[in-house]
Amino acid sequence: MNDPMGLFRNMIWNLTHRLRVTDVIDILIVAVIIYELLLLTRHTRGSALLKGLFFLLVIAILSSLLGLVSLNWLLNAILQNGAIVLVVLFQPEIRKALERMGRTRLIGKGTKKNTVDERTVIISEIIQTIMDLSKRRVGALIVFERQTGLQDVIETGTRLDAEISAPLLENIFEPNTPLHDGAVVIRENEIMAAACILPLAEASGVSRELGTRHRAAVGITENTDAVVLVVSEETGIVSLAKDGELKRPLTVKDLEEILGKIFEERKSGILGLVKILKKEPEDQKNE
Repeated sequence: MNDPMGLFRNMIWNLTHRLRVTDVIDILIVAVIIYELLLLTRHTRGSALLKGLFFLLVIAILSSLLGLVSLNWLLNAILQNGAIVLVVLFQPEIRKALERMGRTRLIGKGTKKNTVDERTVIISEIIQTIMDLSKRRVGALIVFERQTGLQDVIETGTRLDAEISAPLLENIFEPNTPLHDGAVVIRENEIMAAACILPLAEASGVSRELGTRHRAAVGITENTDAVVLVVSEETGIVSLAKDGELKRPLTVKDLEEILGKIFEERKSGILGLVKILKKEPEDQKNE
């Protein structure tokens, strides 16, 4: 089998010497297919896999250019068998993507942008919900999706696709209601699903005094970049889970800062929330 660099050179030569109208149409069709595949996987963990595969391909081309024979041989062996490994490991995701492709229009929908006023209202609604639940000591678990897709988590719960509002969130977490147990997942400016099941924390650093709700909050952040807000049912304390760690208690000011940066990140399209926890909650020592 030809090495990636050889295939790349042949492709460039064909594009510069044998480009025809049919070739342009062929390239456009392939580009549309790749674009649709990216749209289908952008809210799943498969998106991270595609990025990793692209990264390996770039390294393989560079290693061929630089004459790194051993590295090039190793990467070629991985890439040649990579398709089979991907199909075996990600068969459920591939099946779901194909099913969704059959139900999706060719032209994807545009993403609705939040204005400053809309973000302010959304943040206010979430803070009002959390503080009301905290005063009444009603447990709550709210997951904010960031760059890592949480579609697999969303599918474990009840799909809502509803606008964010304090009355709806409070009603979801109200005791003795069908959606009380589990987590709410928020994507951009929508409540995607409720009563979702989260993986429990694997780290031993979680205090034994904390219940399943807090362990689930830490668990989802151990494998994803999600940010989770938790309201304790026993004490009413509000906590933040991020990067497998738990920060508590949080004040209204802390919530405003955290939520402001989450929604500002989505608005600007900047990857990462590096500064989200630079300011430690003032009352953290009173845990």
